[in-house]
Amino acid sequence: MSNEPITDRLSAEDWAGEMGERWLANLDRFEGMIAAVGDALVARAVFRPGERVLDVGCGGGATSRAVAARVAPGGSVLGLDIAAVLIAEARRRAAAAGLANLEFLSADAAVARPPQAPFDRLVSRFGSMFFPEPAAAFANLATLVRPGGRADFAVWAPARDNPWLASFMAIVRTHVDVPPAVPHAPGPFAFDDPEYFGSILWGAGFREPQFQLWRGQQLIGGPGSNARSATDFVLGAMHFGELLREQPPSVRTRVETEVAALFRAHETPSGVAMDASAWLVTAWR
Repeated sequence: MSNEPITDRLSAEDWAGEMGERWLANLDRFEGMIAAVGDALVARAVFRPGERVLDVGCGGGATSRAVAARVAPGGSVLGLDIAAVLIAEARRRAAAAGLANLEFLSADAAVARPPQAPFDRLVSRFGSMFFPEPAAAFANLATLVRPGGRADFAVWAPARDNPWLASFMAIVRTHVDVPPAVPHAPGPFAFDDPEYFGSILWGAGFREPQFQLWRGQQLIGGPGSNARSATDFVLGAMHFGELLREQPPSVRTRVETEVAALFRAHETPSGVAMDASAWLVTAWR
């Protein structure tokens, strides 16, 4: 297996378009896949009643809903995401859950100035790694948190510490010429290096960033997946599958067969479970 970091070049604009649509079409599966990290993030953050919270890159709003329940009564949450289609679904789900202290806004967090700012808290579950100019974006985020306020982020640890992806990419690389990774490029692994991410936070005006490594099992394709459904999900719903889009059918078939065999070895009663790692990061204003 290669130890080379994998950086999939995604930007905020991608999420406003095709990736947002793709995430929406597979929302429950994506949410189920990263739920364990989201739960760990919310538990570490220790939200309290009465706090006003900004959720950056909220997607379909699962973290926003979890936090809204914790800051009631008296507190509120604003979910922010560049993908309008995800914000529309987040609003629908919040209404169905009866959460009156939860609002959503479709905007680019790199430049957004919500009228509710400054907030007591900021949280982001895998929603902060796609800024094309992270220094400027985090400087803006810092202005949205009151002095003395707190920010909590979940970002992926290095790809080599995430066998769920590294094993898949090792298979792809045996059949496809994958371009070299660009360290710190916008994408899932932009902040896998604590020294780099810490420097971004310090430079933006956040203080004393603390990193805690989360390790656990990730259910590929969500709970209840099997080798076949997990393979279809990774190759069809996730952006990494585009590496095969223009390959001949014979190559796609070989990759699908080998990926399914990989996932079959990790089938459990809960789904296809593979090791994953993420950084839970806390910083203050």
